[in-house]
Amino acid sequence: METDSEKVTIRIPRRYLKAIDFLVRADDFPSRSEAIRAAIRDMVYDRIEMVPDKLRKIQDAEQAVSQAEALERELIKR
Repeated sequence: METDSEKVTIRIPRRYLKAIDFLVRADDFPSRSEAIRAAIRDMVYDRIEMVPDKLRKIQDAEQAVSQAEALERELIKR
């Protein structure tokens, strides 16, 4: 475990806790904490990869709005 870790308290549905306990008993993880850390790590890595794509979509949308506003201003001038 990392030395700069912090303790947090969470509430999770009982069915998830049962699934985590099953994984621990099946020797997939040594403890609940390790299973939860692995799940969070995997989620963070997956989500981080999506950020550049989301930023690109936001920028494209902002550019489209800007172009539409410019077109509207141009049409109103006529």
